[in-house]
Amino acid sequence: MRYVFDAALFRWAARRELWTFVRVPDEASAEIREVVGRMGGFASVRVDARIGATRFRTSIFGGADGAFVLPVKRAVRDAEGLVVDRLVRDVEIELVDH
Repeated sequence: MRYVFDAALFRWAARRELWTFVRVPDEASAEIREVVGRMGGFASVRVDARIGATRFRTSIFGGADGAFVLPVKRAVRDAEGLVVDRLVRDVEIELVDH
């Protein structure tokens, strides 16, 4: 399963360090939850991701509101010139194990 979407880059306020994420759209999150079924732990799902020319493997994490979030590490932000609170275009994720 592959998804492409635009989303704002946001800072996770619960940490002192700069941890940033983009939110996976509600419809895609609901579909992913259906496919992966019951999740334990941090409700994480492994994905291959791409932002711009940068490809990386990570996990998306389920939130209390039902949507998943994709972490965006500093190396990706730097390589793609991403800025917190700005729109990130053409974020691509593909489920690894499903």
